[in-house]
Amino acid sequence: MDDSGHVVLQKRLARSALLTFIANLPLLRIGMEACGSAHDWARRFREHGHDVRLITPPLVKAYVKSPKHDARAAEAVCEAVTRPTMRCVPITRVEPQDLQALHQIRERLITARTVLVHELRGLLNEYGIVLPQSLAKVRALIVDKLEADQAKLTALSTEVFWQLDDQCLAVEKRLAYSDEKLAAIGQTHPEGQRL
Repeated sequence: MDDSGHVVLQKRLARSALLTFIANLPLLRIGMEACGSAHDWARRFREHGHDVRLITPPLVKAYVKSPKHDARAAEAVCEAVTRPTMRCVPITRVEPQDLQALHQIRERLITARTVLVHELRGLLNEYGIVLPQSLAKVRALIVDKLEADQAKLTALSTEVFWQLDDQCLAVEKRLAYSDEKLAAIGQTHPEGQRL
């Protein structure tokens, strides 16, 4: 679209052809809906000198004419990006994205560990083996409990519980790695040192 809102070019492209197409355009403002890959594309487009602006989906939605399809969504982004007061999302550099990914993985590992411990406690409870709710106490007592209450378990259930314990240990090892990485980054990163 030009500054007056008239469509100047409408072209369908495969993902593999997009960067080459953008690189050959004269410098212009590119509006994109902020989504999963938008920051990567924005950084690539900026490398070619373009003014890239990311707009959150709720702000774009106000400009979509229904029924929504790709062409109308593109038109809505074009219209939204021409508004002088439109709030845009800052384009994230790669380093903060790395940190965000590490934090997301860490959160998933914490959830996985919690699920495993709850599953272990719940299943053992069905065999009359009661473990406390505290994660630290479960980790400290599990081996002794499994060995002490061996008579309550079959060969199969014993194997299953040891496998669950091994899975917990593996998750905790990966979680410790994430914690070490984050601590190291916190020591070397300017923001981490300030805090």
